Amino acid sequence: MAILNTDRIITLKSRYSAVRKHSVSICTPLQIEDYVVQPIGDVSPPKWHLGHTTWFFETFILQPNFPDYKPFDPQYNFVFNSYYETIGARVIRTDRGNLSRPSVEDIYRYRAYVDSKMQLFLESDRMTAALEDLVELGLNHEQQHQELLLTDIKFILGHNPLFPAYSQEIDLSPSDQDPASMIKLNAGVYEIGFDKESFCFDNEKGRHQVYLHDFEIASALVTNAEYREFIEDNGYHDFRYWHAEGWDWVKQTETVAPLYWHFIDEKWMNYTWNGLEEVKMDEAVCHINFYEASAFAAWKGFRLPTEAEWEIASKHFNWGERWEWTGSAYLPYPGFKKEAGAVGEYNGKFMINQMVLRGASLATPKGHSRNTYRNFFHASQRWQFTGIRLAK
Repeated sequence: MAILNTDRIITLKSRYSAVRKHSVSICTPLQIEDYVVQPIGDVSPPKWHLGHTTWFFETFILQPNFPDYKPFDPQYNFVFNSYYETIGARVIRTDRGNLSRPSVEDIYRYRAYVDSKMQLFLESDRMTAALEDLVELGLNHEQQHQELLLTDIKFILGHNPLFPAYSQEIDLSPSDQDPASMIKLNAGVYEIGFDKESFCFDNEKGRHQVYLHDFEIASALVTNAEYREFIEDNGYHDFRYWHAEGWDWVKQTETVAPLYWHFIDEKWMNYTWNGLEEVKMDEAVCHINFYEASAFAAWKGFRLPTEAEWEIASKHFNWGERWEWTGSAYLPYPGFKKEAGAVGEYNGKFMINQMVLRGASLATPKGHSRNTYRNFFHASQRWQFTGIRLAK
């Protein structure tokens, strides 16, 4: 088995330490009570994220590969397993908020214990080149949860009637959007998919050709001002713009605006990291689900881009402030194969009833975005930092 050279070990140790510290820094502004709350099933308590990302390194790297490693607490496998059927039974997702124990202090002790063992492991002759990809997967997995941490924290605080600010020191303010123009691309055969030597997720692999017809795509995201026009034109009350399932969702939820918008004293207010503020009309609209994005596009006489169109056109516009809904269902690329074992459960089993989002958001950790990244959510979900780019 090939052992990593010294430089690669140093780089991997440094990257491991930086990623793990960033998760902790995201939680630094929280009060202890904030760590346990779970308002809806889509949201996991912050302390669960901290425990689950630690469990990943313990379960997939230390236990099978580091002789004599002793788990911090054998019961944590039941508590922090997310969806890995291969690994065994687990607390169901909607019950994560009922876990008053282990305490926040226990989970930070757990992180310190696993981190110390991981540093020893990375320095040992057990850390082979063959395991480097698995460690890298663990780090990218934690970066995904860092974005989910910020997303879930905003939902937790944004549904507190006091609308408390998260932090004055962490700046996640979006830039104002320039007026959008339409970028024209010609019909032809293009290639999409990951084609580099660096890390990517398995659902990005399988670079392949696609044929695209002539299309146009907006140079900028839809703004709050544009979306307000949709609201004021009774967009949420006109079935003509909605998919049938989306129209059912509107009627059942009685939704009339994006998540975190509140109409107070004749003004639209928005819950932000700084608390409740008046909606900034020049910013890109955020926290929109697929139903809303599609309805807005129909109201404007446009559509959402396909994921192939988005990827090919992405070099012509700035992206990265919002995850952008596409009109593409989340399906495997040609030749996609699930890995053996638990790692094979990572992406493939979710390739049904979900829509693809492209780009990144302001909550995405640095170095974790690329234009081949395939994010995916159910059409009704809008707690993530999602926005709209139009096409035709």
